[in-house]
Amino acid sequence: MTGLQPGPDGLLRCPWGNSSDDYREYHDTEWGRPVHGEDPLFERICLEAFQSGLSWITILRRREGFRAAFAGFAIDEVAEFGPADAERLLQDTGIIRNRLKIEAAIANARAAQALDGGLDALVWQFAGDPRRPAPKTLADVPAVTPESTALAKELKRNGFRFVGPTTAYALMQACGLVNDHLADCHAR
Repeated sequence: MTGLQPGPDGLLRCPWGNSSDDYREYHDTEWGRPVHGEDPLFERICLEAFQSGLSWITILRRREGFRAAFAGFAIDEVAEFGPADAERLLQDTGIIRNRLKIEAAIANARAAQALDGGLDALVWQFAGDPRRPAPKTLADVPAVTPESTALAKELKRNGFRFVGPTTAYALMQACGLVNDHLADCHAR
C-alpha cells in the first residue's frame, strides 16, 4: 500500500483512501482541500489533537458526536465551557473521553479567541510551497516538516495544547496547506 490504487469505482486514489467507505468519502471530498475560517480550523485542530495516539478512522466515525459535544466547534461557545462541561464531556460516549484532550480543546478555544489577527491568519502563514513535487508513494510523504514545526511552535507560543509538529503536519494536510495526495491521484 505505497502507491496509487484503483477504488471500486475505478478512480486512482492514495491507498488509504480506498480502505473504507468513510475514508473514501473523506479522501475524495475533504482531505487536502483548503479550509478557512476560525471555527472550521478550530474543529480540525481539536480533531487532530483527539486523534493523537489513535487511528484517524476512530475520530472520523465520531465526528458528529464531537460536533454535538463541542457546540459545533464554535470557538466563542467552547471558550465558555467550565468544569461542569468538562465532566459532562468525560461521560459522553460519542467522543474520545480523555481528560487532557478535553481540557486542551477548551483551552485551545480560549487561545483562539485571544489571537490578534485570528486563527485563520496564524495557520495559513505556514502553508507549504505549492510547487513542491507531488509525492509518488506514501514513503515520500513526511510526518513533519520545518513548516509544521514552526506552526506547532507558534500555536504553543499562543497557548495551544496538543499541537506538536506531527499533529500540526496532519492539520496542514487535512486543511490543504500542503497537497500530499499522491501524483496522479484523482483528488490531486
